[in-house]
Amino acid sequence: MSAPETVVALRAAGCVFAEEEAGLIHAAAATVSDVRRMVAERVSGRPLEQVLGWAEFDGLRITVAPGVFVPRRRSRLLVDLAAERAAALEHAVVVDLCCGTGALAAATLARVPSADVYAADLDPAAVACARRNLPPHRVFEGDLFAAMPHDLRGRVDVLLVNAPYVPTEAIATMPPEARDHEHRTALDGGADGLDVQRRVIEHAASWLAPGGDLLIETGRHQVPATSAAMTRAGLAAELHTLADLDSVAVRGRVRRSDPQTPVLHG
Repeated sequence: MSAPETVVALRAAGCVFAEEEAGLIHAAAATVSDVRRMVAERVSGRPLEQVLGWAEFDGLRITVAPGVFVPRRRSRLLVDLAAERAAALEHAVVVDLCCGTGALAAATLARVPSADVYAADLDPAAVACARRNLPPHRVFEGDLFAAMPHDLRGRVDVLLVNAPYVPTEAIATMPPEARDHEHRTALDGGADGLDVQRRVIEHAASWLAPGGDLLIETGRHQVPATSAAMTRAGLAAELHTLADLDSVAVRGRVRRSDPQTPVLHG
């Protein structure tokens, strides 16, 4: 199957960037049969990253497997915030909860090699992926903090969380690449999208070191609820955005004085 034939097949399937995708597929394929298989998978709707076996994220090639959440470019905001904090500390302890492929932790480690990174996810397929992107002995399988080594309690300088935050009813409206090809546990955040977030926030303070940061990606319309959950948990909430990637994150720190109103940082 030639490159022009691949472009035609991809374009017919509705791939907007057919030429670029065809180039990536042919570069990744070892044989013509590999090309045919990969094109068939892409035409069926599988995300290109799962077809290739990797996703570009913050300048890294992150291993991605079928069914596993593909890291989004907008999550770079979490890495920006995490790396800024970690770089200011000596051997900062960074934990990536709901880690998926481990892309956030891997990108933070690439930027701050002195960081001490850990990651955890409930999905065995995601854990297997993350163990290819991170030191495997630092990736744990289980439900949120229950998966983490107990001796990290009270020592975490940066807690990175890209928990599922899509409301259950909204999953049906998602692009089919995500809806049909990423495990539901990576997408479904419950009725308002914040079920997992609230569980993380409720227990975060006991895991954070003094001055530690809880960094959570969320939706713009969910900021008030995410911030309110942090306030109830004794954390001061601070909103951060990155306009070019439509990124929204809320930082939470252990409260030291009166409640603070979230402050916008563009």
